[in-house]
Amino acid sequence: MINIDKLTEFCSKFNCRISTEVLLSDYITFRFGGACRALIDVNSAESTAEIMKYLKANNIRYAVIGRGSNIIASDNGFDGVILHFGSDFSDISVNGKTITAQSGTMLSAVCKKAQEAGLSGMENLFGIPGTVGGALYMNAGAYGSEMKDIVVSAEYIDTNGKICTISASDMALSYRHSIFSEKECIITSVKMELSEGDPDNIKSAMNECIQKRTSKQPLDFASAGSTFKRPENSYASLLIEQCGLKGMAVGDAEVSTKHSGFVINKGNATCNDVLELCEKVKEIVKEKTGYVLELEPVILK
Repeated sequence: MINIDKLTEFCSKFNCRISTEVLLSDYITFRFGGACRALIDVNSAESTAEIMKYLKANNIRYAVIGRGSNIIASDNGFDGVILHFGSDFSDISVNGKTITAQSGTMLSAVCKKAQEAGLSGMENLFGIPGTVGGALYMNAGAYGSEMKDIVVSAEYIDTNGKICTISASDMALSYRHSIFSEKECIITSVKMELSEGDPDNIKSAMNECIQKRTSKQPLDFASAGSTFKRPENSYASLLIEQCGLKGMAVGDAEVSTKHSGFVINKGNATCNDVLELCEKVKEIVKEKTGYVLELEPVILK
């Protein structure tokens, strides 16, 4: 049982905003999802650590979200507290060829900061619709680049509420995976090492990346980006297309006709619509090709 008054009082010690009965549909890019009991806009590693310890001590469920771009939220909501990493936790600093960003910073904002500073290495990541913390959590990537190519270290909060630092070599970074996805750790900042480059050339490369995304991806519809992980020796989108599943729908959830790797929300899709459609796609792909597809987004319920 959550005592909202006591939780609000505790958060006020750290000047963290708290809202109650917040619809998750307002915080995830798929644009559906029921309400959580409370949502806290965290503003520092220290405040996050103390709030996390409070929640654990009082047996209160919690989950972490940033931009919500890789999440499928339950229609029934989340019976617990959401720690929201957003604009209150989004500082960026540049020191030589190193950029350090708090985990609530939009990845696109870090890319722009790098371009302005004449730092190259993030061009292909421009346009990924998530925060830098979420990007490291899943080792996000695009067009041959991944977070593991630029990350040097990160600050995180361990399961005991201690603020720690970890080097990239210890993060077990691989395709859409990191050590953070195995443990209940919370990333609070990310340090990235880039190389010197010409700002105009970097900007041109970023614009080219956005043009590719716009031409190939269904960005005019709500989604969680790529819906399925890339199976070994193939591509999810290729398998789905080969099985003739473009345009397949359940309610307002649809396999995009523009890019079969995306399940989109055409307007009023629910979590159940999306999950049912994904299961049908997985079943048909397995039956026809032998490949077993795995969801990329995290299910929050």
